[in-house]
Amino acid sequence: MTTIQESDWIRVQTDLHRQGFALLPHVLTPAQCAALIDGYDQPDAYRKTIKMERHRFGVGEYKYFRYPLPPLIEDIRTNIYPHLAVTANQWMAALHEQTRFPAVHADLLTACRAAGQHLPTVLILKYGAGGFNTLHQDLYGEVYFPLQAVLFLNEPGEDYEGGEFVLTEQVPRAQSKAIVLKPRRGDMLVFTTHFRPVQGSRGYYRVNVKHGVSPLHSGARHTLGIIFHDAVT
Repeated sequence: MTTIQESDWIRVQTDLHRQGFALLPHVLTPAQCAALIDGYDQPDAYRKTIKMERHRFGVGEYKYFRYPLPPLIEDIRTNIYPHLAVTANQWMAALHEQTRFPAVHADLLTACRAAGQHLPTVLILKYGAGGFNTLHQDLYGEVYFPLQAVLFLNEPGEDYEGGEFVLTEQVPRAQSKAIVLKPRRGDMLVFTTHFRPVQGSRGYYRVNVKHGVSPLHSGARHTLGIIFHDAVT
């Protein structure tokens, strides 16, 4: 396991600037992944369950945690946020946006509450054979943080087949670009929530990004999504 403090944040920030996502390997141990999966059936831990088919989001299910978050999740979210806030503010400056994000996660949550956003958005997702998630963005309200993370709790090739993580970039006046990733159990992927700056011949321009999951061919796949802003509902 690689602790948050031990992660190469210079490399992470470089990858985020270069490609809009960064992979941090071995953030969770196999035992921690198994414990999160085992906790999926504990109803008291969650505030809301979403069946994807009902909303045409895909095929599968996810659950939003309630506050207080489990200590492991709270620790990860609190400790990676300051590193990502540096990148987020650099992105805002590059795109000449006025928004700036606080250095401490608690201050972002204060801004969320002022905007009527007070419900946690950290979630755990479960897919079986045939499950998938349509391309989307996790915004949830007026206040949103431009980066988020997902932790992979199963081993591809052993626990499931298919189920790749997909990012699409909508480049202005060009065809969309697809990026397909298959992190291993315990890895954390950080990626853009909404858009990212890309260097062009006349400065930086905005590229919109969506994410989703391709269909599973077999097995079961669980992931933990860490979103830093709260939701209205």
